This record gives sequence, C-alpha cells and structure tokens, in this order.
Amino acid sequence: MADDILFQPLAFRNLTVKNRIVRSNIAGRFDNYDGSGGYARINWEEKFARGGVGAILSSFVPVSIRGRIMPNYATIHADNRVPFWRAVGERVHQHGCKYILQLSHSGRQQDIGGVENLRRKALSSTGRTESQNGFLCQAMTPGEIRQTVADFAQGARRAREAGLDGVELHGANGYLITQFLSSGINDRQDEYGGPLENRARFVLEIVEAIRKEVGRDFHLQVKINGEDRGNAVYPWEKKGNTLPETVQVCQWLEQAGVDALHVSCGSSFPHPLNPPGGFPVDWAVKTYDIMISSGVFVFQRYLLMRYRPLRPLFRYFWEHSKGEVIEGINAEAARAVKQAVKIPVLCTGGFQTASFIRKVIGEGCCDAVSIARSLVANPDLVQIFASGRDRPEKPCTYCNKCLVNAIKNPLGCYELSRFDGDYDRMIQEVMSVFEPSPFAQ
Repeated sequence: MADDILFQPLAFRNLTVKNRIVRSNIAGRFDNYDGSGGYARINWEEKFARGGVGAILSSFVPVSIRGRIMPNYATIHADNRVPFWRAVGERVHQHGCKYILQLSHSGRQQDIGGVENLRRKALSSTGRTESQNGFLCQAMTPGEIRQTVADFAQGARRAREAGLDGVELHGANGYLITQFLSSGINDRQDEYGGPLENRARFVLEIVEAIRKEVGRDFHLQVKINGEDRGNAVYPWEKKGNTLPETVQVCQWLEQAGVDALHVSCGSSFPHPLNPPGGFPVDWAVKTYDIMISSGVFVFQRYLLMRYRPLRPLFRYFWEHSKGEVIEGINAEAARAVKQAVKIPVLCTGGFQTASFIRKVIGEGCCDAVSIARSLVANPDLVQIFASGRDRPEKPCTYCNKCLVNAIKNPLGCYELSRFDGDYDRMIQEVMSVFEPSPFAQ
C-alpha cells in the first residue's frame, strides 16, 4: 500500500494524518439534554477509528447553548466539558486516529432550540426569517458578535486542553458563519455586511481570536461552501456566494493562519445538493413532526409529506434539484480552491469508491476526502479499500434515511435492503452504540 495515495500520510502544518480518508462530521442525539457528553458518543466515534479512518471530524459541537441546533448534542461551551472530550479523544487515539472538534453555532438554522432558548429568537447575521423552515431570528448586535467570537476562541482552547488534535470552524451548510459569508443571507448595513470583505470579517475575527488563544501550533481548519446554488425545492432562497468569491475567502483564511480548508456545499441543511441523494419522505413524515413548533413553515412542509397524494410533488422538486452527480459532487469546487491556496484541501460529497477517490486526489482536486453516510453504512470502509476491493459489497444507497431519523431517533443506517429485509437486525445495529452500558451489572 506504500504507493497507494489513499494510504499515504497527509501532513498539515501542525498535524499528520495516517491516510487520506477522514470521517466527516456526523452524529446523532447521543448525549444529555444539557450538552454534557454521553458514553454512546464515545462508542460511536470509536467504531470509525477502529474501522481505519485517518481522522475524525466531530459532529456539530456548539460553542454556546444559544447556538446549538438541538439538545442532546455534546457542547464545548464551558470548562466542565473538557473531561468528556478528553475521554473521546483518548478512545479514538487508541486506534492511531486523530480527532478534530468541529466548533459550531447554529445561527438561525436552529432545528430544536430546547427549553433554554424557548423564548429567544435565534441569533444570525440577519433578522429575516429563515426560508426553508421559517425559523425566526434576530440580527446580532456588535456586542453579541464580539461575545460569539470569544465563544469560538474559548471552544478552541478547551479542545486543546482536552488533548484533541485540532478544530474545524463550521462555515458551511447554512450555519452561522455561512449566514455572515453568504450574500444571499447577509443583509447587514454595518461593517459585517455588504462587500465580500465585510461579510468575511466575522470568520476572520474568529480565526484571529483562536490564534491568540491557542497559538499557531494547533491545527485549525475551516469548512466552507464552494458555491451557493439555487434549487427548485426552495426557489425563494436567494443565491449566495459564487465560486470565485469562495476562492477569495479561502485565500484570506490562509493568510489569517488557517491550516486546511474543507469544501462542501448547500446554503441550508438538508439541501438537494447536501447531502446529495434521495429524500426519504416515508421516513421523514415519522420524524419531521418534532420540529413543527420550531419554524413557521415547518407545518406546511410536514403536510406535503403527511398526505400521500402530495408526496410526489415534494419528490419531484427534490429530484429535479439534486442532479445526477452524487460521488464527488464538490470535486470541481475543491479543485478551484486547491489551485488558489498552498494549504491542504479536503473535499466531502458521497465518496465510497476507492478508484474514484484516487482519481480526484491524483488529479489535484483535493488532498483528502471526508466521508459521512458511506461510513455510517460501512464503518470498515477503509479496511475494505485496504483489502483491495474498490467498493463495499453493500454500498451506501444515498437514501438519506440516516439523516431524517437523526432529529428524533438514534443515528444509524436505516436502509432495510442492506440488512436483507431484517428489521430487527437493522435496529440491533443502530442501537449497538448504546452497549455495553457502563452501568450494566
């Protein structure tokens, strides 16, 4: 395997990863309501480290309770969270795998704010109601911006104190940093709105604050959308940044001291382009109801899924928007970024074929790929590649049932065909991260 690019180490400025396959940010409601960590998350992360990935990007980790997407996700908003994340890192490190914590803030894209946020509008770059689910929000004041910048910096400090290997800023998929960067969302009239350099000010201030807090010898990367394209499912959404604008922001981030860039897409989540694939309406109708009280448009969307005669309409718009490409959907955007910077570039988007991954890396689109759903389906995917196989025997079907379940049910693969129609075996696998319980007698 010495000559196989998939298994060659990737050296960042402050970090070396053993291969070119990274587990992308994905996790479910594995933790306690207040954001303290749960043992199921440790088991969840360890199974991917055991499967051979070079590094793991944590799921969305809120830097403040105000900025979480939903309860039961472990946070990094206070010093008492450090021991839990240290335990996660130690378990992952046992398998020669690196662990990078994704520092995040929901902004207006807050699926379930929880009781702590029940009487508060979500914070954002704008006061305009979010267009997909109708989440209410308010434009952040200068003081709230300063506090949030500080929250990100303290989150990085805690990650370093926990012995983790680095942090990633979630600047993609419609969350808070995206809400400042995107011309389709940011309508501010102050120094954080208008021209691109103003819209980039927020993330650049976060990078500066993190570097002041943890120094320049701790790994820091940013996840960013390549291009904010429109879609037929939400035609009222304004198009956001173009690819040249993203490339410019990436160059500024490199100059500011970022060690790597992680290219994604989608001005909201979920989006027909992120994650690419189908939308499992039959499953979504069983889970989406949990969000009805969160946004003013959720009930209307729920009705489209709830009544069978309306489902083909939703499916039509989704299929019309997602296009034909799934594996490597962001490869060309990543190539444009990589050609403009000198730091490593990661690319996400439906990867699960070894020969194709070799191709996109070998052709200079990126230095490594990140994978989420395909690893949920096959946590041993890297070992499958190492055995010489090009693809798993039972590959991910890109059905996205894992993601629509995650807002209510434990995260896992819910594609029944992959379990030969055995529902009980499927659920046993989904629930396996909860065993063995540390409290079992």
